[in-house]
Amino acid sequence: LTLSCTAFTKWGLPLIVLVDANDEKERFDPTQFQETIVQGLNQSGTDLEAVAKFLDASGAKLDYRRYAETLFDILVAGGMLAPGGTLSDEMTCTEFCLFKAQEDVETMQAYAQVFNKLIRRYKYLEKGFEEEIKKLLLFLKGFTESERNKLAMLTGILLANGNISASILGSLFNENLVKEGVSAAFAVKLFKSWLSEKDINSVAGSLRKVGMDSRLLELFPANKRSCEYFCKYFTDAGLKELSDFGKNQQSIGARKELQKELHEQMLRGEPLKDIIAYTREELKKNNISEKTMIGMIWGSVMSTVEWNKKEELVTEQAIKHLKQYSPLLKAFTSQGLSEVTLLLKIQEYCYDNIHFMKAFQKIVVLLYKANVLSEGAILKWYNDAHLAKGKSVFLEQMKQFVEWLKNAEEGKHFPDHFFFWGGGHGYL
Repeated sequence: LTLSCTAFTKWGLPLIVLVDANDEKERFDPTQFQETIVQGLNQSGTDLEAVAKFLDASGAKLDYRRYAETLFDILVAGGMLAPGGTLSDEMTCTEFCLFKAQEDVETMQAYAQVFNKLIRRYKYLEKGFEEEIKKLLLFLKGFTESERNKLAMLTGILLANGNISASILGSLFNENLVKEGVSAAFAVKLFKSWLSEKDINSVAGSLRKVGMDSRLLELFPANKRSCEYFCKYFTDAGLKELSDFGKNQQSIGARKELQKELHEQMLRGEPLKDIIAYTREELKKNNISEKTMIGMIWGSVMSTVEWNKKEELVTEQAIKHLKQYSPLLKAFTSQGLSEVTLLLKIQEYCYDNIHFMKAFQKIVVLLYKANVLSEGAILKWYNDAHLAKGKSVFLEQMKQFVEWLKNAEEGKHFPDHFFFWGGGHGYL
């Protein structure tokens, strides 16, 4: 025992505290720290409940914050890991660790609970644990196939439980791991484990949150980095859900590029016939539906203008702009579903941009006169296909026009006096 006089009583006399020298050594000596953890694991053996209790109690006297990496190395590999993933010969090791455990789902779930309880009890270990997983993934080549499988299964469960972020997958994009096929093989085991706990929508959400949804092709070498190879690889491995997700991601990526290019072509003032030809080619090449395409075109058309902030002026500006692009909109509304989709996009846009609230009816009438929107599509929208957004306002705007559509004789000219709403006159 040692004497410590670092505190004083309220009378100014030194307060003598008895401190166990061994406790101090365990706390600040890395070798002693490791030996204490190894000894505790050896005593607990394969009883993971006992392991969790030991780790919980030890945190009160051991410096987990300082030696987090040592702690996690021992729990996973049985001892300290040297660079590359081999066990260090300098310190004592234990056989009671993840890598020496049975290779089955039940055991991996039990180990996940050990980590979960430890991190819940000592929240400051959260970041260190995530860094440890990233490091372990970089060391994959130094592990046996069985060790990789166990680590992949555990990682999948931890991802499903929300114990770690999907950002750890960035380690799998390491050039050497990718080149030798280690990353892709590990990903198969990991995603099988993850998808056994959560559905593909949950997995996709976690990937999207950290920007990993668009990077999965990087699991493969550059010469194999195609959607076709990705889909075949994971389908053959029994992960069709992930394969379909990859296809969808490619489609989303292609749409983003297409919308960007459309926007730029409009800003450059390219002839409409050239924009239409380009868009048709991209629609066919990327297997994009006309319904999806018309939504993209509407977004591009409306994003190329700096709109007036005054309500009374923005309608006139919008009518003039849309009249110019009506041939482009017409080229991609050959189906009733595409027309209704366009109406919904217009409704949504006018609702989200408050200055356009009174412009809705005039835009619809313009596109009706330009043969972009048909009577049937407008009536379908009015009766049951409209959105809830601004519903009462937009239905009221359209009421007289819809009445005219229902009662007009075929071929009868559309009267100009319907270009108003709320007493204002139109601009055509």
